Amino acid sequence: MSMNVQDQTGKLISKPSSPLRIVSLVPSITELLFDLGLNDDVVGITKFCVHPKEWFQTKTRVGGTKTVSVEKVKTLQPNLILANKEENVKEQVEELAKEFSVYTSDITTVADAYNMMLKVGELTDTKEKAVEIVETIKTGLVKPEQAKTLKVLYLIWQKPYMAAGGDTFINDMLLKAGLVNVLQQQNRYPQLTVDEIKALNPDVLLLSSEPFPFQQKHADELKQLTGIGTIKLVDGEIFSWYGSRMLQAPAYFAKLRESLFLNDETAAQV
Repeated sequence: MSMNVQDQTGKLISKPSSPLRIVSLVPSITELLFDLGLNDDVVGITKFCVHPKEWFQTKTRVGGTKTVSVEKVKTLQPNLILANKEENVKEQVEELAKEFSVYTSDITTVADAYNMMLKVGELTDTKEKAVEIVETIKTGLVKPEQAKTLKVLYLIWQKPYMAAGGDTFINDMLLKAGLVNVLQQQNRYPQLTVDEIKALNPDVLLLSSEPFPFQQKHADELKQLTGIGTIKLVDGEIFSWYGSRMLQAPAYFAKLRESLFLNDETAAQV
């Protein structure tokens, strides 16, 4: 008897039988599949699934996250497709769901990410490894106690400038890093003018490496335009990849706090 699993949009899907033929339409979930040891079971990924490098070089690519080739996916005859409500196009996912079992994640919190990882483990008979990954992340990803907090603005895009709001996974990761999002009362990814950025008056402006690849020249330009004293380039994968990449977050956040003089041993001196 087949077992049903509910995805994060409330849809029930049947647990696939062996052998698995998985297509991942989400870069962070592709990396999770690798860390779950599912090398031979993954038959398709997107052109943005850059981790692990060996999969990027050898697995069939089915387009971008928002430009999935439905026909190419169909030729792979998957028995499990992994998608995401925000990253993928609804119409493309619905078209694939007519023929294949599609698990769609919807992640706005760290808890949602844990839930997704455990469900993927359940669907792929790797639950023990999934539990191990989740428990390791939970142990390390604890909001730090610190004597000082900083208000930050986290930019994800340029022209127009766009930032992470309060109902995003990035916002929850900022909290785990011991930082306070100045846009925590706003939803999704609001557009901002330079004057609006100045009016928000963050202590620190964080420029993400993705989806827009901010570089030092952008930091220099924004410092001149806004007068914000501390502008840092940060690893967007750490803040926005809701999978096994989260294993790297505790160490990264500790170094970030150290650079901002927020670590426990330095906070009292600030």
